[in-house]
Amino acid sequence: MSECSGNCSSCSSKEKSADCALAARLGAIKHKIVVMSGKGGVGKSTVSVNLARYLASVGKKVGLLDVDLHGPSVPEMLGAADVVPDTDGNEFFPVEACGIMLMSVGLLLDRTDAPVVWRGPMKISVIKQLLSDVSWGELDYLIVDCPPGTGDEPLSVCQMITDADGAVIVTTPQNIAASDVARSINFCRQLNYNILGLVENMSGFVCPKCGEVTDIFSSGAGERLAKDYSVELLGKLPLDPRVCAGGDSGNPFAGSEEASPVKDAFCKVGSRIIELTEK
Repeated sequence: MSECSGNCSSCSSKEKSADCALAARLGAIKHKIVVMSGKGGVGKSTVSVNLARYLASVGKKVGLLDVDLHGPSVPEMLGAADVVPDTDGNEFFPVEACGIMLMSVGLLLDRTDAPVVWRGPMKISVIKQLLSDVSWGELDYLIVDCPPGTGDEPLSVCQMITDADGAVIVTTPQNIAASDVARSINFCRQLNYNILGLVENMSGFVCPKCGEVTDIFSSGAGERLAKDYSVELLGKLPLDPRVCAGGDSGNPFAGSEEASPVKDAFCKVGSRIIELTEK
């Protein structure tokens, strides 16, 4: 697939034609970043949304693909849960929200509470369609928000986006998260997939009154994992009630004008990713 020129007339089968369409779509996108986590509940989608918002705020043209098929929360976090993507019958057009081009299976469901009851082959097919049948156009960055773990969805994304800049793996500070994150690191290495680095989320709590950051969980898992597995710790994001409020209201905090340690941390992570991908 990576050698395909996008000229589908040279393909001899429907499957190769689909691979050509996928290669052509991805070829118009300069940088692709896959956001993963070893377990759920670590704020992976929050990191994806705010990373995309930061990149858009510094003038990058950004797409965000939500492939968490069973829990597609990204549209709501960008205030687009009720928006239906346009289509011309051959392709879908991503929804624009907060300066980001967005696509998610959540935008295609009849109800926000409708369950997605699909087996592996169906999920793989849908992910391929979200990449190849969506008119992403020319982007500086495509951020792919994967579901937690190392199952069908992350595996499919990594196998389809073979020229990605790499993965960003989200963890929390507790030691109990370390083994789950280690699996994601080893998953990437088994696939020869580049790892841009780790992000430690929920790293302390920002007091809404005085702004002081206080550890409320055990700490240090991010540093230990980075050292033990020779990966970079991109940044540590403290808990801030305004980040949660921004996600609930559809206005990611990374785009806010308010000063905060967590906003500074998002900026640090985002600027480091630009350095790593555009060097």
